[in-house]
Amino acid sequence: MARQNGIVQPLLTDLYQITMAYAYWKSGKINDVAVFDLFFRTNPFQGEFTIFAGLEECLKFLENFHYSDSDIDYLVQTLPDNIEPEFFAYLKDLTCKDIKLSALEEGSVVFPRVPLLRIEGPLIIAQLLETTLLTLVNFASLMATNAARYRMVAGKNVSLLEFGLRRAQGPDGGLSASKYAYVGGFDGTSNVLAGKMFDIPVRGTHAHSFVTSFSTLDDLSSAALRHAETQKQYNLLELATEWRTRVSAIVDVSPEEASDGELAALLSYAIAFPGGFLALVDTYDVKRSGLLNFCAVALALNDCGYRAVGIRIDSGDLAYLSVLARTTFERIAEAFKLPWFAKLTIVASNDINEETILSLNEQGHKIDCFGIGTHLVTCQRQPALGCVYKLVEINGQPRIKLSQDVGKVTIPGHKEAYRLFGADGHALIDLLQRSSETAPAVGQKVLCRHPFQESKRAYVIPSKVEHLYKEYWKDGRICISPKPLCEVRERVQSSLRTLRQDIKRNLNPTPYKVAVSDDLYNFIHDLWLQNAPIGELS
Repeated sequence: MARQNGIVQPLLTDLYQITMAYAYWKSGKINDVAVFDLFFRTNPFQGEFTIFAGLEECLKFLENFHYSDSDIDYLVQTLPDNIEPEFFAYLKDLTCKDIKLSALEEGSVVFPRVPLLRIEGPLIIAQLLETTLLTLVNFASLMATNAARYRMVAGKNVSLLEFGLRRAQGPDGGLSASKYAYVGGFDGTSNVLAGKMFDIPVRGTHAHSFVTSFSTLDDLSSAALRHAETQKQYNLLELATEWRTRVSAIVDVSPEEASDGELAALLSYAIAFPGGFLALVDTYDVKRSGLLNFCAVALALNDCGYRAVGIRIDSGDLAYLSVLARTTFERIAEAFKLPWFAKLTIVASNDINEETILSLNEQGHKIDCFGIGTHLVTCQRQPALGCVYKLVEINGQPRIKLSQDVGKVTIPGHKEAYRLFGADGHALIDLLQRSSETAPAVGQKVLCRHPFQESKRAYVIPSKVEHLYKEYWKDGRICISPKPLCEVRERVQSSLRTLRQDIKRNLNPTPYKVAVSDDLYNFIHDLWLQNAPIGELS
């Protein structure tokens, strides 16, 4: 596994976890055994699915959980004076050797109420894990889901690049965003550290400042470039100037209209990266300057044995400009018998979100790659997933949290989760059962019930049954090694393919059903009646 994030440590928690731990300790609950479920209640982004991510980081946290001497010193100074010294000695020796963590596979599509993680073990240590596990799963899953939604609206033939580091919520938010955007389906990142840490492809061009730093052709200190094969030296400026005149007749733009400073900048960049020339063309005017200058430099590079990569457009009417650029490339390809020129890459950026891409699709854009930043990494449509961590069993006794808001009533007890598939091969329903129940079987009728609405029930005869939980941590060690990021990324797409299209669509998606067994339904409602206070009228 990649190294653990240095800030993920036992003190990355809420104070009340530690004060509760002391109260548990003080009341003699050291040997109590608890079961906690980590789950969410509503899918994000007004959608009907979520991608589970962050499991690898959770396992690294469990593996390295230990209060250091400086942690204990800080707690001694911070907590009230009446806390007994023996409690700090107890904390100093705490590890996760007695914890058991079961989870869904990272990268799986998941749904409300189905626990993503099940934590079993001593009450105190299980309680102390809460906040850190939540922070590791919440943003990771939200970010991976956001990225997966962008991938779906963009389509499989368009590249997606994450450009959001400068707009992210701090350095760690930027790194996490880069990592989980890749998991969700993005093809690369501009974040160099994320590339190094997580083996994500890094991509980038240049900024407008690079173009505006050149004023005239005199700013080009050298125009020399050796041919890729023959090593013969050429003057790229002379070639580009000649090509600019020839191309201007084809695109109906006068060379005098184009910026010489921009041409100097593009030449300078092409000399630096002749085999990877992808230029920003909207610094001044895409139609009257940027495209003409780019094509001139690209054709000059061709004379030197190199093929340009393409352009990036960062402002303006992206649909219109992408069509203009593609048409220009095709006309030049035909005029100069260069078929590859018609296929030059067009990258678009500029505050792009899901709705922007859907609109561009309707307008028939010619964009090959989107660079997406702010809306992706900040999850602007919904900045939090809302995972919760609830006690569902203590010392073998089920626990339920009641609420006037039925959606916040917890599903008690130690449970298993199964995904039942229909005759067409798509996932049909997720079923929660008590762990003591027999697992559903292929071809056998199963009664599936809404956990809280009595009349909502249906029989399902599954064509396939998938047990969702695997044991990832037990006896102080990782039982199943986390998969490489590239395999988690593939898992996201394969998991999404199991859903019907109407569940994944952007507008008014069909809700996916999560049910409980008949036994669990009765168990919930019996426990509810046992714990709900009886009112008195007078």
